[in-house]
Amino acid sequence: MAAAIITAALIIGFAGWNRFRPQPIEAQYELTTVKREAIRQTVNASGKIESQNQVELKFQTSGYLSWVGVKEGNQVNKWQAIASLDQRELQKTLEKTLRDYSKERNDFEEDLQVTYRDKTLTDTIKRLLEKNQWDLDKTVLDAELKDIALKYSTLISPIAGVVTHIDTPIAGVNITPAAAVFTIADPLKLNFVAEIDEIDIGKLMLDQPAELVLDAFPGETFPLTVNWLDFSSSLDSSGATVYLVKFNLLNPAAKLRLGMNGEITINVAEKTDVLTVPSSSVTQLKDSSNVQVVINNRVEDRQVNTGIESEDSIEITSGLNEGETVIVAKKSQ
Repeated sequence: MAAAIITAALIIGFAGWNRFRPQPIEAQYELTTVKREAIRQTVNASGKIESQNQVELKFQTSGYLSWVGVKEGNQVNKWQAIASLDQRELQKTLEKTLRDYSKERNDFEEDLQVTYRDKTLTDTIKRLLEKNQWDLDKTVLDAELKDIALKYSTLISPIAGVVTHIDTPIAGVNITPAAAVFTIADPLKLNFVAEIDEIDIGKLMLDQPAELVLDAFPGETFPLTVNWLDFSSSLDSSGATVYLVKFNLLNPAAKLRLGMNGEITINVAEKTDVLTVPSSSVTQLKDSSNVQVVINNRVEDRQVNTGIESEDSIEITSGLNEGETVIVAKKSQ
């Protein structure tokens, strides 16, 4: 019995000593060495494809939609007519206005050449002739306005592109300007528009290189550059403040489509042959950055200066030497 008690006490004592004895640094922490390498700082953002040239066409007045010459997906040329309102009333109104103009012109010529031809131009006669001139000018303007209204009854595309949307695709109905919108987009000249968080927008500049990966083409990378930075902020779907950034995207084979989603990686800074450690090794304090360095199996806090940061590494500009051992994280027990 005594021997069993002594044996149990020895086992318990050994277990306790083994548990509470000082552990080597390697057993307590994940370690790494300070190394010299290239580092690249990037900004990642999501976005989608939009057309550089996109127009929404609608009639200026309500009316009877008499003709629709395109369908969604059709290619259209620049200055091509795509739809028209009923022009019969406009034609008749223009004809009536032109006849009013002709009558006013004849009356003016008769007054000028016959009625007041041999009479002294008194102030009264001058005023009558001026009034007749104003009436004639008014009929000219009326005729020009009716002609403009007739021209505006036909929608004409100012760009070459693809019809992407038609509110009212069928003729034979009465429409209002808001209910008959035709959308045309240029499919060859596109933009990738990304939403950049406000904490990253200060890192971006024009002409910075970027790489785009679209959800529709996961194995293909499109090299782009920053072409436009929004000056005013927007709100994303969650209500966070973002800035829109555009990248020109050529589409000569027309394989890219509007609305395609993707992820853009923007290269904002890059350095070669610099000291780096994992980002998790650096503790950012209020006024300084600290790293835990292992020296002779002891941990020493050391203040460092940092530079650019990649997705998982950070540049050390001073405070560490190449080959020194630093703590990455504490191991779970």
